[in-house]
Amino acid sequence: MSWIVFSYSLPSKSSSSPRVTLWRRLRRLGAISLKGSIYVLPSRDECIESFQWLAQEVQQAKGEALVMRVEQFEGLADQEIIELFSKTRSEEYQEIEAQAIELEKSVNAIASVEARSSLLETLEKLRKQHTEISRVDFFDCPDGIRVMTQLNRIAQALSPNLSSAIAVPRTAVDEYRDKRWVTRPRPYIDRLACIWLIRRFINPNAEIRYSHKVAPDEVAFEMKDATFGHCGNLCTFEVMTIAFDLNDPGLQVVGEIVHEIDLRDGLYARPETTGVDAVLQGWLLGNLSDAELELCGIKLFEGLYTVFSKQYRESA
Repeated sequence: MSWIVFSYSLPSKSSSSPRVTLWRRLRRLGAISLKGSIYVLPSRDECIESFQWLAQEVQQAKGEALVMRVEQFEGLADQEIIELFSKTRSEEYQEIEAQAIELEKSVNAIASVEARSSLLETLEKLRKQHTEISRVDFFDCPDGIRVMTQLNRIAQALSPNLSSAIAVPRTAVDEYRDKRWVTRPRPYIDRLACIWLIRRFINPNAEIRYSHKVAPDEVAFEMKDATFGHCGNLCTFEVMTIAFDLNDPGLQVVGEIVHEIDLRDGLYARPETTGVDAVLQGWLLGNLSDAELELCGIKLFEGLYTVFSKQYRESA
């Protein structure tokens, strides 16, 4: 393997603040220390760039820094270095696991909406921490999947199964493959997710029109008197996944994000929600056309679905 090495030194008379800041940055980057102020990351473009920016910061603090590529360490095999990365990530995952165990013990004792809300906040915090660690889990530490499964189990226990309580008529996908679709202009979270679902699972070449009026041969969604719309406390995307019997764990997670952004009822705690919402608002502020919003939305939801599906396959 090839590795990227970062070595630095700061003036002996400098305050502790730059040293602490640098240590925290290195930890967030997922770097491991082999000896003293020598840190290592796998040779990846994003890792090289991170170390290069860090070197500039050290130089601005009147220190010295060196970034180099190393093909082999004398007396240290690649597998030994990989094990050091896995050991570090394992310790970080175990810190989350310890908190998750205590959180799971509290789930069965929920007695009020306020208590449930507090547990959801704690769950979201742990999920954010897990996401930050997994982002730099370069060698897929097994503990990551185990802890993620545990957090998903807690989320399931905290989230009532609304689909079983609300009757949504089932229908076959084949009956809608050749249909024309219509929804309101300026699509946002729920409609964009539905558009992606239509093109991903029903017909990739489906004709989707933006209008406030529905033609006799069109299937309306997420608008007045639509075939598919909100049902009880379910957003349109959730209704469509149930109606078409799309029982996919990846879709379930996407639905939780869509639900929370669309309804903002605090039902689901997903660390990705804030970021997705900010991106969507940015598109609207950028005055993207309906066609541009559709194209961007499809790419966004395809990316989210791909990541979540991969996570669930690995944890199965």
